[in-house]
Amino acid sequence: MTPYVVLSALLFSIGVVGVLTRRNAIVVFMCIELMLNAGNLALVAFSKQHGSLDGQVGAFFVMVVAAAEVVVGLAIIMQIFRTRKSADIDDVSALKW
Repeated sequence: MTPYVVLSALLFSIGVVGVLTRRNAIVVFMCIELMLNAGNLALVAFSKQHGSLDGQVGAFFVMVVAAAEVVVGLAIIMQIFRTRKSADIDDVSALKW
């Protein structure tokens, strides 16, 4: 196992712990991005290990999807903050205005 895969697993674990323990929507959002980047690192590491470009192409598509997710996610969080004056995810669990 390469050090990149170990680093990827560590980053993914930190992201999972952040998603499960934090209540602020922005922090949860950043932890999700950390997990996506950990997945990208694993894809690129395995791609380099096997001498193929498939993992790097997959990582590129994940980055494109993550960029779109950032735009939509931040817009949703901003709208929730404007209406509820809080970014706590427990306030949003009711899904009613």
